[in-house]
Amino acid sequence: MSHLNEHGITHLRHVDLAVPDYDTQRSFYKETWGLTEVGTDGDLSYLAAEGSPEQYVIRLRRSADKRLDLISFGAESAEAVDALAAKLGTQGVQLVGEPDKLQTAGGGYGFRFFDVDGRTVEISTDVETRQHRAIEEGEAIPVRISHAVMNSNNPNATRDFYANVLGFKLSDTLWGEHMGEMMHFMRCNDWHHSLAIARGPHTSVHHVSFEMRGLDEYMRGTGRVMRAGIKKIWGPGRHNAGNNTFTYFLDPSGNTMEYTTELAKIETDQWHPSVYDIADPMTQDVWGTADPMSEIIARDSFNDPDRGVFVAPPV
Repeated sequence: MSHLNEHGITHLRHVDLAVPDYDTQRSFYKETWGLTEVGTDGDLSYLAAEGSPEQYVIRLRRSADKRLDLISFGAESAEAVDALAAKLGTQGVQLVGEPDKLQTAGGGYGFRFFDVDGRTVEISTDVETRQHRAIEEGEAIPVRISHAVMNSNNPNATRDFYANVLGFKLSDTLWGEHMGEMMHFMRCNDWHHSLAIARGPHTSVHHVSFEMRGLDEYMRGTGRVMRAGIKKIWGPGRHNAGNNTFTYFLDPSGNTMEYTTELAKIETDQWHPSVYDIADPMTQDVWGTADPMSEIIARDSFNDPDRGVFVAPPV
């Protein structure tokens, strides 16, 4: 299947977040959002999605600073990990460390590096899987982590890094007359996107998205989170790019979390990315059930500047 990632990157594994209001956020993930805490380690909580073989999809850390600790992607083999680390080294990408046994839950083999915006990214393989199960009809909890979207003040440079250095393919782009290219959807497997890059005022998390079993479970989950008093930013609706449903919430830490379902799969090499104009109401929401996208809605997902970003020393 030649449309898979040329460097053997297979999928999004987990997103690791540090938050000051750890106890509130931990309760939110467990009681409201529907993740399962599979373990704690000091000031760390590991949260899994019941339908996913991943050890955990969110790692939460108690910290004085709110930050993205890292984004983790899977790789198909130790050979792929070694080859990618060597390639990044020759391209001047700063590695946090050489490939080695991982000391995190589930073990495995991998390495971390800083992307062009200074985020920490992990590539890992041979991580133990966990016992998971089929999510049942009417069960409104996440099946798996779907995708992560990151803010960048230079989204085209970030897109180019993930495309040219890491082999992600561009699926589609959102464009606005005043802002130019607003969001790039990137894939490393046949899901329409596992990563997207949004134009924002600074480097930060835009949102993390979780796949639900189907439309009914997605709507039930949306309603449960609304009833819990969590601020709904936008939705329910269905995007044009990716064809997925969306409801976005502002979690207790001010990170945006999304429920989604029915994300498109791209099963052809002959895919041509489209550029969708955000001024067209059908771009944002083909159903017309969500409020029109506005600056107010957009601002909610700009998030705080990420304190976890590595700033390279001046050369």
